[in-house]
Amino acid sequence: MGTAMITLVFAAALHPFLPPARRGGAWRLAPAPGASLKHMIEACGVPHTEVGAIFVNGQPAGPADRAADGDRIEVRSWSTADLHAAHGLRRWPAPEAMRFVADAHLGALARRLRMAGFDTLFRNDFADREIAALAAAEERIVLTRDRGLLQHKAISHACYIHATAPDAQFGELVARLGLQPGFRPFTRCMECNAPLAAVDKAEVIAQLPPSVRERQQHFRRCTGCRRVFWEGSHWRRMRSFLNGEGGAGEAALPPGHAAAPTHGL
Repeated sequence: MGTAMITLVFAAALHPFLPPARRGGAWRLAPAPGASLKHMIEACGVPHTEVGAIFVNGQPAGPADRAADGDRIEVRSWSTADLHAAHGLRRWPAPEAMRFVADAHLGALARRLRMAGFDTLFRNDFADREIAALAAAEERIVLTRDRGLLQHKAISHACYIHATAPDAQFGELVARLGLQPGFRPFTRCMECNAPLAAVDKAEVIAQLPPSVRERQQHFRRCTGCRRVFWEGSHWRRMRSFLNGEGGAGEAALPPGHAAAPTHGL
């Protein structure tokens, strides 16, 4: 009996994960005995979280299925239009219900998501196992540029971030997940991720710079770290940034945009 052979065809959106010599066209290979479709696909370099649908000989298949000799396996990516498709491998929450956990290299993206109102966990010392555990326990979407992290079986929902600049990363994610309907700008602390709550000026007046005491009447305070926010010099730029869905140019946030314990938005 000869060696079983299958044919794998990857969608163009998945080609960046493949070895350069394998990009484009069909890929014939001999799968390991008993290997699932998930294991075969990941052995080629494509994280299971980037796969939107699998078809074997034209019929929908699941990641745990096995291939037989001569099977033709089509591996598709996913985009906004596929998030709730019947043939998809997973179901996604509505944009306003999406929660995230970002790996240790995506702090600037995490801040932008918080600015838009999304619950986004981040620490610069997150270990992969912590991220996987949080994603599973709290049903969070993992954000990373680490392909290895996405192969954790505990992670079901994730986005590999292709862009390297923070503004472009935000725009990429907004477009791919269709996030804009879920925007709730300036409702979450960019520093600690806790919700912001309206607060009377009298309660925070001792914390305010003299110029702010004179000009501003409306304030919000973080329910976590207790920072106080008002619509200051950065507010218009951040609002423009969000209205542009993370584009570059005038809407982009200044590099290294920092926060002080008490500061304007």
